[in-house]
Amino acid sequence: MADDSPRKRRTGGRAGNSARRGTALFEQMPWRLPVNTDRPTEPLGEEGVAAIHDGAMRILEEIGIEFLNEEALDLFREAGCTVNGTNVRMGRDWVMEMVGKAPAQFDITPRNPDRKITIGGKHILFGNVSSPPNYWDMEIGKKVSGTRAQCADLLRLTQYFNCIHFAGGYPVEPVDIHASVRHLDVVFDKMILTDKVAHAYSLGAERVEDVMEMVRIAGGMTEEEFASAPHMYTNINSTSPLKHDVPMIDGCLRCIRKGQAVIVTPFTLAGAMAPVTMSGAVALSIAEALSAIALFQYVRPGCPCVIGTFTSNVDMKSGAPAFGTPEYMRATQMTGQMARFYGLPMRASGVCAANVPDGQAMWETSNSLWSAVQSGSNVVYHAAGWLEGGLIASPEKFVMDCEILQMIQRYMEPDITATGPEEIALDAIREVGPSGHFFGIQHTQDRYEKAFYQPFISDWRNYEAWELAGGVWTAERAHRMFKEIVAGFEPPPMDPGVREELEAFVTRRKAEGGAPTDF
Repeated sequence: MADDSPRKRRTGGRAGNSARRGTALFEQMPWRLPVNTDRPTEPLGEEGVAAIHDGAMRILEEIGIEFLNEEALDLFREAGCTVNGTNVRMGRDWVMEMVGKAPAQFDITPRNPDRKITIGGKHILFGNVSSPPNYWDMEIGKKVSGTRAQCADLLRLTQYFNCIHFAGGYPVEPVDIHASVRHLDVVFDKMILTDKVAHAYSLGAERVEDVMEMVRIAGGMTEEEFASAPHMYTNINSTSPLKHDVPMIDGCLRCIRKGQAVIVTPFTLAGAMAPVTMSGAVALSIAEALSAIALFQYVRPGCPCVIGTFTSNVDMKSGAPAFGTPEYMRATQMTGQMARFYGLPMRASGVCAANVPDGQAMWETSNSLWSAVQSGSNVVYHAAGWLEGGLIASPEKFVMDCEILQMIQRYMEPDITATGPEEIALDAIREVGPSGHFFGIQHTQDRYEKAFYQPFISDWRNYEAWELAGGVWTAERAHRMFKEIVAGFEPPPMDPGVREELEAFVTRRKAEGGAPTDF
């Protein structure tokens, strides 16, 4: 089990509001659920929305989606869909009837009810990087396979930063733990190091059931209390083009039957796994997602579902995925329009193709994150820490991304655009007149401390002052902050009896062999 005793100092995950950087105190923004009040960017006209919808419906009616899950095939037959082997075709009227049963907004409540999140409406929530098999930090200086210790440190960052609203999948895959019991150790670490909404991988019945049980235990809930409302979620990807596999559909069915939330996110790369045209790629993505969401609504009407987008393009010279591109941004905005057309909450991502936390990493991630804002996305996966198209997790990148996330949150605060008499400030303008300045007047003195966003990683000093202070580049500043946060981390409180029950469950399941594997 994870041991945090050597790491305890004054700052940490419980308060999540300060860390030392030299002699300065870092005050991060408080925990909040940001509300995106901007009008979404909508590149499609009404005829464009209708064309993509019709394209998606024709895919479902005329081409069909392959479902490799036998239970899903039986359910589609029962619903009156056309099943031919593993191919399922479904009429648009049935699909729209089923999708119409999904809630437009819902809450997920983790073990700490103060960390409850609302998915849908105008809320936009950010999650940590999930699932890279590799890790990079400045101390190691190269790409290495992920470990449990590195995964735990990234979970500490997940808990520490208030701009991270949920703990997604493994922030790095800990390959030093055997796959049969990996989920038990990592979810145990997640339960004790964070008190935010958690995720279960739909990679086999045992893993999903184990995670749901661990979330139930950590929350001190009865089985009935756990199943009465969402307390966690799963995210699945279709196997583009036109396919849903066995374990992911199985995991979603298990989750919705116990009242938990699901996110369906096709991974469509235009030019490789989807048409080279972005409208064709979006139409394919919509068809793949709606086919699964319709199934889940048929099984449990009203179950909480989110439609995800992960539509980007490949580098046509190498075949490598590209992210944060103009095409990626437009596809995200287009999918946002379609999500609103279907009345579904939407998931996007904060992603890049860069290999280290450099300029490319930040402009591509910024493009991705702002396209999520522009599209009206409600859930943003991989918002902090993602590199190399999802193959590397980096703590420096995590910290740097949190600067962007805080800026986005500040951008959305209503006081910036308030237009009352105090904000228009005619008296202050009259007082200063044409020859003075605003630094010293009372209107400024009353407001200067909170008037503007204050960065924690960005360095606003001029070159000479920056050079005199050591000339520390951004990634190195982020590395120092990462080390400081981890060293001072305090896990959120957990009842000793609950922790003991969690430990006993993990011990028992390990003795039983955990989850079956192929190796």
